[in-house]
Amino acid sequence: MTRHYLDWNATTPLRPQVKAAMIEAMDVTGNPSSVHSEGRAAKMMLERARERIAAALGAEGADIVFTAGTTEAAAMVLAGRAIHCAPVEHSAVKVWCEADLPVDRDGMVSIADPAGSSLQLANSETGVIQALPEGLGSSDLTQAFGKIPFGFNWLGVTAGFVSAHKLGGPKGIGALILKRGTQIEAMIRGGGQEQGRRAGTENLIGIAGFAAAAEAAQKDLETGVWDQVAARRDALEARLLDCAPNAEIAGRNARRLPNTTCILTSGWKGETQVMQMDLAGFAVSAGSACSSGKVRASGTLQAMGFDDKAAQSAIRISISPTLGEDQVNRFADAWESAYSRWRDRNG
Repeated sequence: MTRHYLDWNATTPLRPQVKAAMIEAMDVTGNPSSVHSEGRAAKMMLERARERIAAALGAEGADIVFTAGTTEAAAMVLAGRAIHCAPVEHSAVKVWCEADLPVDRDGMVSIADPAGSSLQLANSETGVIQALPEGLGSSDLTQAFGKIPFGFNWLGVTAGFVSAHKLGGPKGIGALILKRGTQIEAMIRGGGQEQGRRAGTENLIGIAGFAAAAEAAQKDLETGVWDQVAARRDALEARLLDCAPNAEIAGRNARRLPNTTCILTSGWKGETQVMQMDLAGFAVSAGSACSSGKVRASGTLQAMGFDDKAAQSAIRISISPTLGEDQVNRFADAWESAYSRWRDRNG
């Protein structure tokens, strides 16, 4: 059976140029902290990668601190502080915050105290894009990076979090982006790596892959790849809603990521749909990758005002630039067939 991957927001396949960059980095022997020739070569690769990632993020002049991913980056900024966020945030942020910011039916968040708050730029489940207020304390940029154009320097935030594996890079590498001069207390102490903010020998292989992924993702944006994805996403949603007129698309009235559809068909369990689509050869999810598999309603959808029955019916379809119109239509055929069987059984 030919399989089709429609879970791009969970993780992405490794780009060929990323794999090549990582293989090249494997041949760099030195430790970036060493002062001999081998160490200086490693340091040069490390700092060049930092510059390339900063350019792709529009974060020239900001501090790029390499981490194991968004989860660690968020912890470095949020742990031990009195920060507010919304229930629609990823668990990597919510675990450190008071999740009490109000959310409307479209998934938009209201903030009274930007400096004391954290707000994602885009939601992983619904794709809803937030309007970040000036002076915002921090923002999870993970899902937005590589899918929509933005520049850290003009977002008006103090700190941002990103992970490489969401844009065709390797898993286990990410970054904390800090407005120049921002002070944080190191959680991992030891050596003086990463400007004293994150001790430990840098993951040069992962960082090299991250830089290659960031540049490739930026080129995709510049060439309009994601505009084509948005057109396929919109056509898919039209088909699904034509088949199931009582279904709802979460956040449909808000600006969303170009690839993301969260569809709710109240009464038809999301986990059941995921299994049915998997058997048909399509990978989708029932929510965030960090919460899927847990039998409970999505906190994001509940915060948006959906009841438990509706929230438990949600599936997330996140398509990629590599997924063609024919493949998207094949998914629609499979989903419509499964929906018809469910509707016939349940009246």
